[in-house]
Amino acid sequence: MTTAKVLVLSGVLIALAASGWAVPKSGAAHLPLHRAIISQSSTGKASATSPRSVRFREAKSRGLLTGAWFNDRGPFTVAIDTGAGITIISARLARDTGARGLKNRSMQIAGLSGREVTAHEAMIDKIALGDRDNLMPRALRVLIAPQLPEGVDAVLDPTDAYAPLGYSIDLPQGLVSAFDPVNNGINRNRPPREGAVVAWLRDGQGSRPFVRLSDGKKALIDTGSHFGLAISNAGSSEDYRKARLSSDVGGGTIGSRRVAPITVSIGDLVLRDVPTDLLDGVEKGAPVILGRDALYPFRLTFDPLHRLIEIVPSRHDN
Repeated sequence: MTTAKVLVLSGVLIALAASGWAVPKSGAAHLPLHRAIISQSSTGKASATSPRSVRFREAKSRGLLTGAWFNDRGPFTVAIDTGAGITIISARLARDTGARGLKNRSMQIAGLSGREVTAHEAMIDKIALGDRDNLMPRALRVLIAPQLPEGVDAVLDPTDAYAPLGYSIDLPQGLVSAFDPVNNGINRNRPPREGAVVAWLRDGQGSRPFVRLSDGKKALIDTGSHFGLAISNAGSSEDYRKARLSSDVGGGTIGSRRVAPITVSIGDLVLRDVPTDLLDGVEKGAPVILGRDALYPFRLTFDPLHRLIEIVPSRHDN
């Protein structure tokens, strides 16, 4: 059996009464006028059909939810999670859709606490979002997790699912859209009137989107997390007892405490009064997280070709 360890530092983090969840890492709508949905390829010929824009709804404890079809079966409920690093499906979804397991391939995945659990690799031939005919560009390698939060059938990593396309997530409008980064990619020399264009940093070999904060730290843009700015805390046991407890994907327990808001900068963008959370019980090396409570006012655009991220107030065009 081929086994690798995948560290799951963030993702769909649910805080129920005493339990929650986090996912792995591996690795007719309002759209920006300068970044329209795919029209032509660099050769001047029509590109492959781009997926249409998809509406999602936010569930505080489960993430950005929409319907999806896997291998023409569905709809299933998926959470759109930029912090996942790979798409993760439930055992039931794998069984019901005939997901092709990869023989003798498994991974040890660990949550924020560092506790590990085994997940098996599989291939999904077709994924559609929003409706049965709105197909993603390619087949996907996925992980089959032992458990997912109640009401969630899969956690969809959009960087992986939309590749090689770029995509935009408008949090206030509840909309995810695709674009062609070859012809309509982000131009760092044409920054928006508001907001910022910043480098898409990586963490090791993974593709999860990190940005550099004004204090020099890297922060993960994580639409799967309900946190604001989440920072690991070397707190006392007394602090931990006061925390809101959650369980991660490995079954470990972490705590979070909302503290006084702070001001942070990402490139030219200054975020004031950002909701801030301290995390207790997390594994050493866990990154700073920018979750939905910090990102909600914005439309986030991810350009994997130029490795750039644009962050602008929703409904703002250049």
